[in-house]
Amino acid sequence: MGKFKALLKTGVAVKAFEIARREAAKPANQAKAKELFAKVTSRTGKPTGH
Repeated sequence: MGKFKALLKTGVAVKAFEIARREAAKPANQAKAKELFAKVTSRTGKPTGH
């Protein structure tokens, strides 16, 4: 039964990842993400790359 739960969780995670990737590919969502990133970096300064 434990393996079945693990497979089920994996399937759910894969589906969630596919949905997130599909949403991220939309131009409107890309623009929103760029705006959010610009806001965050302007508040905190340049990312240091750690």
